[in-house]
Amino acid sequence: MITIEAMAASVPDGAMLALPPDNSLPSVALAKALVRRGVRNLRLLGVPVSGFATDLLIGAGCVAEVQSSAVSLGEAGFAPRFSAAIRAGSIVMRDATCPAIHAMLQAAEKGVPFMPLRGLIGSDILLHRPDWKIVQNPLSDVPDRIVLLPALSPDIAAFHAVMADRDGNVWLGRRRECATLAHASRRVLVTVERFFDGNLLEDERLAPGTISGTYVEAVALAERGAHPVALLDEYSFDAEYVATYARAAQTQAGFDDWCAREVFGRAVAA
Repeated sequence: MITIEAMAASVPDGAMLALPPDNSLPSVALAKALVRRGVRNLRLLGVPVSGFATDLLIGAGCVAEVQSSAVSLGEAGFAPRFSAAIRAGSIVMRDATCPAIHAMLQAAEKGVPFMPLRGLIGSDILLHRPDWKIVQNPLSDVPDRIVLLPALSPDIAAFHAVMADRDGNVWLGRRRECATLAHASRRVLVTVERFFDGNLLEDERLAPGTISGTYVEAVALAERGAHPVALLDEYSFDAEYVATYARAAQTQAGFDDWCAREVFGRAVAA
């Protein structure tokens, strides 16, 4: 159990940081703490898409590379700082697909070097991913091409959950894809709304939605740490907040003012 600022300080420059999408337990609180820490050259992995936290980190100059199947703010439109960075060529974009990202993480989770996947052949994405190999299916006697995707083990996975216990067990609820992310990653950092009095794995109702503390390096308390995105049944998506951000972040100056107020808590002159 550590503070969120200590958690952010443990993320080194240049790390591959895996973040879940806006509909699946992102830790916006940790993203803001990373901005305050001044982290640089992060390689972000969207699992499998990227949203608010990714755009925030890009706008603050924390990111060198993004690997994802999409980066957007949903109903609020394009992610403005991501779009500006792509146009300026200030970050590297590694295109992927949702099934491909999940498959690569599953390979790391299972401890195998690659995972086969269909559905990519014929797509232009293979022209930009030389690390994805097309091979003949060795179990077929007829021509049958399939793509092999290398195992992907992020340096750090970060997400926000409703609660954790004092043993580091974390309740994910129905978002079990975060368990795969945790199993595949070298380190796991989790922010939570509150602590659970007892052992989550010993509660018959909560154990099925709990990831063992074996996989979790550190937990930090961060109330409303997913805001402005939704957190399961705890609170809903704050569309007005995201829309306000999207308007402000159309320019770097607008983003900087928003960041000064919302991340650093500074007064901004009208």
